[in-house]
Parts: sequence; structure tokens; C-alpha cells
Amino acid sequence: MRRRPQGSHPDALRAAARDRVIRARTLVALGVPESTVYRRCRDGGPWQLLAPSIVLLATGTPTPDQVVAAALLHGGPAAMVTGLHACRRHGVRRGPPPTTLHLLVPHARQIRNTDLMHVERTHRLPEPVLRAGIPLAPVARAVADATRRLHARDEITELVADAVQRGLCTVAQVSQKLNDNGRRGSSTPRRVLDDVSAGVRSAAEAEVKKLWERSGLPEPWWNARVHDARGRLLGIADAWWDDVALAWEINSLEWHLSPQDYAREQERLARFTAVGVCVLPTLPRRLRTEKGEVLDELRGAYKAAAERRRPNVRAQAPRRRQQGGDTAVQ
Repeated sequence: MRRRPQGSHPDALRAAARDRVIRARTLVALGVPESTVYRRCRDGGPWQLLAPSIVLLATGTPTPDQVVAAALLHGGPAAMVTGLHACRRHGVRRGPPPTTLHLLVPHARQIRNTDLMHVERTHRLPEPVLRAGIPLAPVARAVADATRRLHARDEITELVADAVQRGLCTVAQVSQKLNDNGRRGSSTPRRVLDDVSAGVRSAAEAEVKKLWERSGLPEPWWNARVHDARGRLLGIADAWWDDVALAWEINSLEWHLSPQDYAREQERLARFTAVGVCVLPTLPRRLRTEKGEVLDELRGAYKAAAERRRPNVRAQAPRRRQQGGDTAVQ
């Protein structure tokens, strides 16, 4: 009977692998003849190649962890995961699901792409962040790299918004990483981030006014200052119907430049609610994609506000529309 080469027992091979992923040369060093390695990786064999000379000791679809293990072996010691896969491992949940794994390697490395992974050579290799033993690009770099490979504006917005809201990075940090790493694939992300940092709320307010014109409701005060009965400022309402004390808020949580901005907005909405002001929050994207539903909600909110007793608050219209100063509430 032919003896098994020393060290080639399946348990020994799996012990030397990570998630059943191993280099072909490691298998040879463990006693598996090179010809046997590649024969077992042929169609119908018990193993498969995930990258050149990187073997999965199993058949079927590889798991995300197995793809990551193969990519890191393929990329070498300085390689790290970036893009959507890294975003997910950092805790970002919104945005499109990861597909092809995005790998960063030093520019001097000559490594090919595969069906499972896109290899990017870079002169600006960041210091990796280790999560569960896996080297990841820092959050802002991972988000920036992901946005450069996306085309849909809404997907870019969702991804950046979630990372920012969770306190993982800021819009400014993502913008800086885009600036640091060239212009390829960055035109749409730059437009999104420029809108955010340069006043996307103004564009949202323009959409609000167009939608209000179709509502049949009286014109609100725009950007009105609202005070409680003791004169304390509760906040500035995006749109304010003084007769019924209704605030329509373009809830721009998806655009915040920092977690602190998001926290301040939530505190303002809490102050409105605590004194009985009716607040209707609307996400900016719904002004374009769900106009009918938003109009129904606005009319319903106005009707509900009119049917309850008006709270004792005072509102101040913007100076250009103000007539007679503060409006006292009966």
C-alpha cells in the first residue's frame, strides 16, 4: 500500500490553514506533491483555487471569511481589506451589500485581480486597523474607497450617512481621503460630499417649498425661531404653521457633518415635542422619491395639529416676512 506523505493527513492540512484557506507551497511543504495539489483543484475535485496558488480545502461557494483569508495571502504581509467589506467589518450597516472584495497592497507589489477580489496598488497605504485579526483600512479610507467604486448617488449617500451617524468618521475625513487618493472614480462622491458640506439643506428646502405649493395648506413661516412660554429658544423650525404650532422638519440626519450635529438635531426635536409642538420629520430623499406619501403625511399632520389644543409657544418669523414682531399664542 502506498504510504501517505508525511504531514499530508487532512487534519494536519486544515490545522495549517485559515478557514480552510492555504498557500499551495505550504501544502507542498506539508508533504502534498505539487501535482496532487493542482489536480485536486480541477473541476470536480475536492479543492479549489480562490487566487493564484491560494487553495480552499473545500468545494462550493467560499464564505466571506474565506475570501478575505485568500485575499490577504494573495496580497502579502502588508495587504489590507478596504471598501465595502471593510466598512461592514467596521460596523457600517447601510449602503449596498459587498460583492467583489477590495484589497489594498503596496504600489511595488505586482498582483493580479481575480474574480473574487479587486487589487489596488497604492503609494498611500494607511496604517491598518485590526478587527478579529483582519487588517482593515481605517473607516474614512474604507468609505472613500467604497464610494469610488459606486455609481448610484443614493448608495453613496446611504454609506457615508451611516458611517457618520454611528460616529465612525466624519464627512470631512472621507472628503480628505478622496482628495488624497486621486480623482479616479471620485466625481459622484465629490458632488455628494460637496453638497453636504456646502449647504445641501438649502436644496432640500427648495424641494420642500415646491411640495408645499401642492399641499393646499397656508404658507408656513420658513426657518422660524420658536420659543417656549418662558421665552427660551426651542429651536428653528424649517417650516412653521403658527396657527396650529406645527413644525415640518427636513430631518437631515443623513447629511450630518459629525455625530455632534446629529445629537444637536435630536435634542432640538425633543425640546419641541416636550412642550407639545407637533413635529413632522421628513428625510430629504423622500421629497423626490415619495412626494405623494409626504404630501399625505403633511396634510394629516396639519389636521391633527389643528384638532388638539395649541401649546403655549411663541414663534418669530424670519425678518423679511415678519409682520408685527413675535406672534403671541392665545
